Amino acid sequence: MLRGFYNAAAGMLAQQRKQEILTNNMANANTPGYKADNASLRTFPTMLLQHMGETEMNGKKLPNNYPIGPAALSTGVYVQETAPNFLQGDMRETGIKTDMALLQGQVPLDPETGKPGGLFFRLNVNGEERFTRNGHFSVDAEGSLVTPEGYYVLGTDGNPITVSSDNFTVNKDGTVLDNGAVAGQIDVAYITNPNDLVKEGTGLFRLDGNGNAPSALGNPNITYNVQQGFVERSNVNTEQTMTEMLTAYRAFEANQKVLQAYDRTMEKASNEIGRIG
Repeated sequence: MLRGFYNAAAGMLAQQRKQEILTNNMANANTPGYKADNASLRTFPTMLLQHMGETEMNGKKLPNNYPIGPAALSTGVYVQETAPNFLQGDMRETGIKTDMALLQGQVPLDPETGKPGGLFFRLNVNGEERFTRNGHFSVDAEGSLVTPEGYYVLGTDGNPITVSSDNFTVNKDGTVLDNGAVAGQIDVAYITNPNDLVKEGTGLFRLDGNGNAPSALGNPNITYNVQQGFVERSNVNTEQTMTEMLTAYRAFEANQKVLQAYDRTMEKASNEIGRIG
């Protein structure tokens, strides 16, 4: 009986967690460069229930064990992990010269996963390297190209891009022309396996481990365009997300009813069975 409690409760917790992830995706549907999270559910590791004891035979005690009921027992599901979906988002024209959209073209497949790598703007966040696809940039008081949070957008030389005003031109390869002179080239980092990236909020990603992210510049197997005056929209599919939210809600509700049914059964077992008179 208690196994049913565990299964229903685990299902409710898993669906609640999935609903939170989907709600966060919906909340960021209009955030430039946002990559939707996907929840991965799996069953708990199965348990093998065995009777443990001893059998006395010819004056000797022999250990015994044998399965009780089904040999393997699962006790529900849980959210194993959340992984961002790195599909390209649509482009939205803003007309703002400090806005940049990274349009990913040809990218080699990762030999381990068989999936394409990812391209990102490289940032300096308090002295550490971070990555983003949110190209809603601006120019700070010192003339550096920065994110809305004030993090520096790095060039191919590893230094921030500095311009004299927000009236500059960016070529498709990321070269920044300020009053006709080259002010630098926006660096684009190539991540072989985007699943190695860890979300840090506000559109930032951190590369897990001690690996380095090489530049996509000069790699003949990689093509991309930097589009000035555009931002990449989030890749959240709002219609599909709404459908998944309703499905998660229904699944939560179904587990809730199962839990209530078990509770009523337990109530009868404790209060009515064995009653005299």
